[in-house]
Amino acid sequence: MTAEVATPRVVGRRRIVWIRRRRALSRVWRMYRASKPGMIGLVVLLVFVVLAFAAPALASSSGLHAISTVQNPTWASPSKFGPLGTDNLGRTIGAQFLWGSRISLFVGLAATLLTMLIGSVVGIAAGFFGGRIEGVLMRITEWFLVIPFLPLAIVLASVLSRSLFNIILVIAITSWPFTARLIRAQVLSVKERGYVDRSRALGASRWHLTTRHIVPNVAPLILANTTLTVPIAILTETTLSFLGLGDPSRASWGKMLNEAFDAGAIGQHAWWYYVPPGLGIMLVVLAFTLCGQALEEILNPRLSERA
Repeated sequence: MTAEVATPRVVGRRRIVWIRRRRALSRVWRMYRASKPGMIGLVVLLVFVVLAFAAPALASSSGLHAISTVQNPTWASPSKFGPLGTDNLGRTIGAQFLWGSRISLFVGLAATLLTMLIGSVVGIAAGFFGGRIEGVLMRITEWFLVIPFLPLAIVLASVLSRSLFNIILVIAITSWPFTARLIRAQVLSVKERGYVDRSRALGASRWHLTTRHIVPNVAPLILANTTLTVPIAILTETTLSFLGLGDPSRASWGKMLNEAFDAGAIGQHAWWYYVPPGLGIMLVVLAFTLCGQALEEILNPRLSERA
């Protein structure tokens, strides 16, 4: 009899929670649509995502290999060999650009997700538990913050083998401390609020407090910080690939810039070799930044009040 009565109550509670979440998401989307820079960034981002997914249909991967393009002219401009010309080996720039967008976006998103995971776990643990745990985690975080970001990434990429997974790992290892400090500061504020104290006084476990009160209130900050971290990850991947530390077996925008520099594209006045990847990086980074700033203004109450 007790189980029969309890089940509808649980279902009713869950339904109320989902209704509230849907309303919150619809409210966020309504406010986001009112942000013109945010919508511009979202449209630009969707265009590049569609191009990345459609790369196999738009350009054959054989155009990435010089052995398959021996019949193509070298240094052909877009007017002579469309749509974006060829490089010094006869490879089509269009195929490299499309397939390179897949790698650049994938590395940026994967590295950001790993960064958010490490930074969130460290920040939540340090802010919630405090004491010695906080002291140890914050000393490790500060140690990573003291070392310059880019030199550390270059050293790690040089020591590890050149692969896509290692590039993602290097970016995450060198990027998580900023997220950890940001999340920790928010957790310190949330855990002192009245409803957390009431839940603690009623005997709630640490797991309940963390999953039901801390994480949901920190999640908007994590989401906003994610969209602002992706551009940094993409630029880091581009920098490492430009320095020859990326995956040599996969096309990316950073690798295109590296090969254009090595081949002397500037001296050949082959602007079609380095302008497309540079423009793609700039637009994607700008799009993520616009989306991140729009979300931050919506999810951060202090910024909303200023606006």
